[in-house]
Amino acid sequence: MTLHTIMPLELVLQGYGEEGEPMLDVTAKGIRMLVIPVAPGCGKIVRLLDCSLYDYLDPTLAPGSLITFGFE
Repeated sequence: MTLHTIMPLELVLQGYGEEGEPMLDVTAKGIRMLVIPVAPGCGKIVRLLDCSLYDYLDPTLAPGSLITFGFE
C-alpha cells in the first residue's frame, strides 16, 4: 500500500505501535460484542461479533453506544 501525503511521517504513524484500551468480550441482549469497560457492568460498544444482520440496524447497538452487561 502506498500513502501519498504532505503530512510528516511521525504525525501519520503517531500511536501506531501502542496498545489500545482493554476490551472485554461480553454477551448482552443475546449478542456477543466487544466493549470497552466504562464502569462495573457498563461499557461502550466497539464492535458486534455474533449477531443477526438486523442487529446492525438497531441504533442502540451502534459502536460508541453505552450498554449494561452482567457476567453470567
